[in-house]
Amino acid sequence: MQKKEIIELLNSDGTELFAAADEVRKKYKKDEVHLRGLIEFSNICKRNCAYCGLQARNKKLERYRLLPDEIIEIAKKAANLGYKTVVLQSGEDDFYTTEIICNIVSEIKKLDMALTLSIGEKSYDEYKAYREAGADRYLLRIETTDENLYKKLHPNMSLENRKKCLYNLKKLGYETGSGTLVGIGQEVSSLADDILFFKSLDMDMVGIGPFIPHPNTPLKGEINPKNFDMALKMMAITRLVMPDINIPATTAMETINPNGRIIALQSGANVVMPNITTTKYRSKYEIYPNKICLNDAPETCRSCIEAKIRSIGRYVSDTKGYRKQ
Repeated sequence: MQKKEIIELLNSDGTELFAAADEVRKKYKKDEVHLRGLIEFSNICKRNCAYCGLQARNKKLERYRLLPDEIIEIAKKAANLGYKTVVLQSGEDDFYTTEIICNIVSEIKKLDMALTLSIGEKSYDEYKAYREAGADRYLLRIETTDENLYKKLHPNMSLENRKKCLYNLKKLGYETGSGTLVGIGQEVSSLADDILFFKSLDMDMVGIGPFIPHPNTPLKGEINPKNFDMALKMMAITRLVMPDINIPATTAMETINPNGRIIALQSGANVVMPNITTTKYRSKYEIYPNKICLNDAPETCRSCIEAKIRSIGRYVSDTKGYRKQ
């Protein structure tokens, strides 16, 4: 698909697009949905990304950090609930040295689960150490490939280094994920470039989410419903362009629309990432406000999403959900 065609689809009403994406999803990924338990283990971050509530300059956020044993204990509970994958996500918190992360990874791998890390920009040697400890996947969202916009939104960071990190992850054999935050100031042509970038790197997972403004950030403001529609179209086109990859129905979609994740699953997505973090910390991992399921026990989240998945004729996979099984 050429850039011009992608732009045309992004400007369409999406009806035919969503149906086509769902058809391609069914052909390549069947009707199984992969559940990946999300553990948000630290909201401490040294970065100041303009759209993120975890940014270091947000002094109104109550910070927390889970100890390694606490993280491993949550992973054990996830295994008991039937999860085949856990995702360890945090702000860029330098407390967690390479040795600490590797120890956590190696302990969780004893539970016979796939493990995804989402802990930001690291050196090649750090990524290599995590991989050797057993990490299977790494999620590093680029958010936008527009260099000027990237620089504006990410003080003291560079698009070049972000891309370098993604190249390094692919080189080390990770299943590598990235993604776009839709509605942070991009032109439609820029969104098309994002999709082509993911294709060029042969990303294994792509997460597309609508931007939800946080009141304690420079991009504070009102939610724009158009962000949901455009994110859905971005996700559907990504499925057409990269038919066999894993695409999550993001939590942000359901924060804007009560049926957001189900709509996404019917428009090309095949992954859901229920939050299994201890409930007392969930509200503090406030990338954006009004996140869903903040007070639900992990058991409740699992049964709830499983019921929703069955209601649309899909089923929860009993595999670890690698791109290529």
